[in-house]
This record gives sequence, structure tokens and C-alpha cells, in this order.
Amino acid sequence: MNVLSILRDAWFFYSRNLLSIARLCLPLILLESIVRLAIDQLIGKGAMPAQELLVGLIFYPLYIAALILFLDARSRGHAPPLREVMMRALPLWLSMAVLAGLGTLLIMLGASLFVLPGLWVMVKIAFAEYLLVIRGLSPLAALKQSFLETRGHFLLILGCILVVLAPLWLLEAWMAAQFWAGDTAPGALAVVVDSVVGLVQLLATVVLFRCFMLCSAPAIARDEAR
Repeated sequence: MNVLSILRDAWFFYSRNLLSIARLCLPLILLESIVRLAIDQLIGKGAMPAQELLVGLIFYPLYIAALILFLDARSRGHAPPLREVMMRALPLWLSMAVLAGLGTLLIMLGASLFVLPGLWVMVKIAFAEYLLVIRGLSPLAALKQSFLETRGHFLLILGCILVVLAPLWLLEAWMAAQFWAGDTAPGALAVVVDSVVGLVQLLATVVLFRCFMLCSAPAIARDEAR
């Protein structure tokens, strides 16, 4: 397995299932963008990063859990109704929010020590969300297991993350300069663009799911052989 083959497989799935993914996740992504806009209009430049993080912790865990459940079902050949997928994701919200908060703190801690430690942490916890949703692990157990299952696959996962997210990070930086840097509050167009970018960012979840399936399969086989 290599980065290009994983990206090819992930893009094939993402493009073939884009409508279902949009129906499942886009309403929450759009609502997240609207709430961010409302906070920006109410507080303006006094908004703290913690408030931005809090908004993300409200919406992100739910639509990512739903997407992972959808990916897992489709990988097994099932096509559950999207409403059923979302209902299954709802009980996972709190655990996913805790995991997202812990993961963000770990990445920020690593980044505070320079960029490379932050990237290292990002790679090592890349499988935590899938372990929590698919295997039912607790947030702390998922983080610990992710550190174990990413062992030996660091460059592969890092390559997948950078190829997908680096262009999106640049796009987000450009958007911030265009829509949020001025004195006037961003308008509806900014919300639409932000939501579209959020939908595209879900490709990273699909890519890492493919990595997770490929990298965890040998570990599962070894455990079953014991």
C-alpha cells in the first residue's frame, strides 16, 4: 500500500458517495458555519479561540461519527438509511467530543514545542476516532490504541494527511484573509464557502478510514491468531 493508491481508493469512494455524504453531514456543517458567523457578529474580534473550539466540539463529533458509521457500513456492503446512521451517531456525541477535545489539546501541546511534534501527535492519534466509533473504545483507550496501531505506518499516514489537508489549510488561510480579516463581518457567501470547504475536508476522513482499514487488518489478524 502507498499514498497514491489510498488516495485513489478514497477519492473513488468519496466521489461515488458524495451525495449521501452531503445529505448526512452538510446540514450540520452549514449550521456550524452559521453559529460561527453569529458569534463573530456578536463578539467581533474579541472572540477567543476557545469559543471557536467549543463550536467545533458541538457539531464536529456528531457528523464525523455519522460519517465513520456510514464508511464502515458501506465497506461491509451495507447501505443503511442515512436517518438510521445519524440516530446511531447521536449516543456517540459525548465520547467523540471528549476525544476531539483531548486530541486538540495534544496537538496544540505538540505544536507549541514546534511544528514537527504537532504533526507527530496528529499522525499518532489519527486512528482514534475510528477506534472509538467502530470498536467502541473509550476516548482514552482509543488514543492509546491509536498510538499502537499507527506504529510502523508513520510516513504513510503523514503523507496522506499532508496531501489532503495541506491544500485545504492554504485555502482556509486565504478565506480567513478574504472574509474575516476586515472590519466588516463576513456575509452569507462566507458561510456557504466555509461549508463547502468543510464538506471537502471530509475527504480526509475517508482517506484516513482507508488507512485505518489497511493498517489495522494485520494487527487484527495477529490478535486472532493468538
